[in-house]
Amino acid sequence: MMYPLLQAAVGATKEYAGAWGMMGAGIGAGLAVIGAGIGIGKVGGQAMDGMARQPERAGQIQTAALIFAALVEGVALFAIVVSFVIQQKFTF
Repeated sequence: MMYPLLQAAVGATKEYAGAWGMMGAGIGAGLAVIGAGIGIGKVGGQAMDGMARQPERAGQIQTAALIFAALVEGVALFAIVVSFVIQQKFTF
């Protein structure tokens, strides 16, 4: 199934390669956002579970969850910026 697509890519022109680059940048940005959403959802869910199990440690758990959510968001933002930089490399 992939063989005809790879054959077509071998004889690609500059515009054709640019289209693949743009599509890859869009897919990369989308996957970064989806991954960040899943990651922050898991951090939040596990934090709520931890606070329900140990209410006396709720402040510490909340602080740690906020830091982890910020780190996940930072990685996602970096991935989106890299996708936009890749997108800007291709001009038509």
